[in-house]
This record gives sequence, structure tokens and C-alpha cells, in this order.
Amino acid sequence: MASGRKNKLNLGLIINPAQPSLDPVQENSVSEPSSYKKDPIDELKLGDLSLENLSQDQKSRLEEFLRDKHKIKGELRDEDFERILELGAGNGGVVLQVNHKPTNLVMARKLIRLEIKPAIRNQIMRELKVLHECNCPYIVGFYGAFYNDGEISICMEYMDGGSLDLILKKAQRAPENILGVITYSVLKGLSYLREKHSIIHRDVKPSNILINSRGEIKLCDFGVSGQLIDSMANSFVGTRSYMSPERLQGTHYSVRSDLWSLGLSLVELALGRYPIPCLTTEDLIKIFVDPSSQGVVLPPGAKPPAGSAEVKSLAIFELLDYIVNEEPPKLPSQYFSTEFCDFINQCLKKNPNDRADLKELLVHPWIKRAEADKNSIDLAGWVTRIMGIDVQTNV
Repeated sequence: MASGRKNKLNLGLIINPAQPSLDPVQENSVSEPSSYKKDPIDELKLGDLSLENLSQDQKSRLEEFLRDKHKIKGELRDEDFERILELGAGNGGVVLQVNHKPTNLVMARKLIRLEIKPAIRNQIMRELKVLHECNCPYIVGFYGAFYNDGEISICMEYMDGGSLDLILKKAQRAPENILGVITYSVLKGLSYLREKHSIIHRDVKPSNILINSRGEIKLCDFGVSGQLIDSMANSFVGTRSYMSPERLQGTHYSVRSDLWSLGLSLVELALGRYPIPCLTTEDLIKIFVDPSSQGVVLPPGAKPPAGSAEVKSLAIFELLDYIVNEEPPKLPSQYFSTEFCDFINQCLKKNPNDRADLKELLVHPWIKRAEADKNSIDLAGWVTRIMGIDVQTNV
């Protein structure tokens, strides 16, 4: 068992991990947008988004966001925001739902407190401007960023359904068909970042996958600023539980590291528990089977039987060692489709050269089925029921 090892690989909390390899796409700088006060539809056309690949509904929603963004005159300022409520907090900072008083736009504002030199701060702010060019239905919209009193504020589109980790706490676990639609959107978002901006996300996990009451799935908190990542490195202990083996070992990594993180996140969402260390047969019975109903499989959202044991948690070095040395998690084939199980297996290959890439996963049978079924699956209805959202008042 991994818990018996004494950090044999000398794994550490990587402060400055190896830089990702974008081969065959080469990393390059993205020019700063020249203006954001032009007609918002012209902005969309000036960006790198291929309009012909969008549905009319997606195009309309992007145009709606850009028209709202167009209402902002001048720079964002701390005094222009009114706090509504706290959406979440972690080592990386706090996220608030706020009202931008000059425009009456509701936004999500992430505040990150950093003790850094002005030159580093200015570089972070320059790097964050790349987010203005990320106009995609699968990426959270960006209003702007500013610095105030020791804190960097990143102002984003508000997603009223919240993140998948919060949804999981209420849903217990997510149905396979729902996960298929979510995964399709995540893959499209990762593909957009890589192909259009040469960006690897580097922090794929349930808390960075957001959903709204329209049924839209969007990625947030991706690695657009290397300086910000380096400055926050000591805050990323929780993130390491989703890192691929090659990242934990400090070697060069590619976008395939994101796909390991996606696979691990999907297993967690499907089982309702973080799956490392791997679950035992007894654990699976407690999750899926109601012993009082002669072996009937519990549907997603059903409460597990009383007395269900929590999965043993590992100390951080034990966890890192386990990910690198032990067999990766698998889905129990008796509870999920063959295609879903195979998709997870393609993501959770310890050797990145054996792992599927983005293009392969986008044409995987499980994803093709999700793509075909996505218009008939009521993702919006599912999230509003789970989160108790009143779509009339949007609360």
C-alpha cells in the first residue's frame, strides 16, 4: 500500500513545476487587445473565434455578453462594486457575487491577495489581458482585472449554478448522461484554449468547471498568467490531488496532463467521492446498492445507506506517492456503460504517451453519443433542481 511508503520518490510540493510542452503547438505571446470600446459584435469578429462553428443560440449568448461588457466605461474600480454574497473561498482567494453599480451588471469577483513586487504585479496584469480575447461558449467570460490595496481582482461572468464540486455535495453523484454533456463542453473548452491561444489549463478539477441555469458548462481559472501561477504556487496543495503523475514528478508535461485531471474529476463526480485511494468493493456497495431493497442500485442523488464509511484520506505526501506508484482509479463496469469506462481508462493512463489526446477523445464513442444527445438532455433543468435556482428571480 502507498501509505506504507516513506516518500520513496522524494516527491515534494513543487514550487516551480516544469513548464508545459505545447508540442506540436508552440507557445507564443498574445498581443494586447487594441480597444474594447468598439461595437461588441466587431470585437467578436476581431477575436479568434470561428463564428461558423457556433450554433445561433451560442452566438447570440456571446453577443449578449459582449454587449453587456461594452457598457463598462473606463477602468474597473473597487468603489464601483457592491458585494452581494460570498460564492466560495480557498487557499487561492475568495470569490464574491457582486453588482457593478455603474452598469448594474452582476459579476463574479475573485480577490487574490499577494505580497509581490510591483514589477511582478504589473506583469500579471498584462498577462491577464489575454483573457479579453477568450470569447468562447465553453470559457467563462472576462470583464477585466484590477489591483487595489494588495489584492488582484479578476471580474468574470457570474454562473448561477456554481461549480461542480458544490453541485456534487447536493447531488451525491451525477448521472452518466449528464456527465457526458459536461465532458463534451470541457473538451471543447480545452481544445479552444490549446488551438486558439496555446494555453494549457493546468488546474482542471470540479471547482473550476462552472454551470449556469441555462445549462451552459464553462471552464475558469486556467493558466493564462505564468507569473500568477508562480506567485500562488504555495496555495495549490489541494490542486495537487488532481495533478497527473508527470506533473507531480516535476517533468515536462503537455495538454494530456489536463486530460488526466479531467478523468479523475469525472470518476469523482460519478462515484460521489474522490477516488484515491481506490475504492473497495465494500465502498462501491455502500455507494450504489440499497441493502434494504434486495440489491437495487441507488439512482444518482439518492442518499447512501446509513453508516457508509468515508474513503480514507491520505497525507499529502502519501497521496502524491500513491498517484505516481499505484494503479489509477477505474469505474466499476457493473454500474456504468462500457464506453464511459473506456473513456476514463483512456484519460487515466499513467504514462502520458499512452494517454489519449484531445482530438482522440473528441471522437470517442462516449463523447459522440453525448454530442448527439446533448440537445435532448435537460442539463438546465437538472442544475436548477439540484441547486434550487428560481429561474424567474435567478436566485
